[in-house]
Amino acid sequence: MRIDIFTLFPEWFDWLRRPRHLANAAVSADLELRCFNYRDTSSLPAGQVDDAPYGGGPGMVLRVDVVAAALEAVYDGPAERAREGRRVVVLTPRGRPFSDAVATELAALPELVLLSGRYEGFDERVHAHLASDAVSLGPFVLAGGEVAAMAIVDSVCRRLPGALGNAASLDRESFSPGLDGGTEHPHYTRPPDFRGWRVPEVLTSGDHGAIEAWRAAHTGPAPVT
Repeated sequence: MRIDIFTLFPEWFDWLRRPRHLANAAVSADLELRCFNYRDTSSLPAGQVDDAPYGGGPGMVLRVDVVAAALEAVYDGPAERAREGRRVVVLTPRGRPFSDAVATELAALPELVLLSGRYEGFDERVHAHLASDAVSLGPFVLAGGEVAAMAIVDSVCRRLPGALGNAASLDRESFSPGLDGGTEHPHYTRPPDFRGWRVPEVLTSGDHGAIEAWRAAHTGPAPVT
């Protein structure tokens, strides 16, 4: 799998190559993570990437010609054709909500492109003519799409073959089909008694049937969407 991130701050993503599951995926699933700076291919003076919105109002808008130039430099062809061979995702509050199901969907793709915005976001022509998908991390506003891109990469890549030490972890974790979309039960480990805060006795009983019943009773409901 190859993931390309377009951003004004490519250096922010350097740490993404260090977590173990991403390093594992780079080996076992041939994961390639690339970052590109819009400024590097901007034809405007001093690497300008934004401009004031038509109609007035506060803030600045990332220009469509700047985004197009970045896509063309990487994919060697008209920017509007970049989405023909890969999923091009705009990160925007107007996108479909990111979820466990969306992460699984994206993890099955051979190529994924994430367009990280800044300021007031992208010129609408980026959405209409250059992207093929739009995703939102949640009903809140960030200063830019970088944090959203990091979260998506982290969630998507842990689903790649070999990323996790035990792939069965994906089967019964929060929001998975194995838990009917609910959240995982509480977890405990040693010591069994810390400052009088004891581990539930059932978990140390050795009675696997009782343990499973306790875990099922303490699995959270699926979130309301």
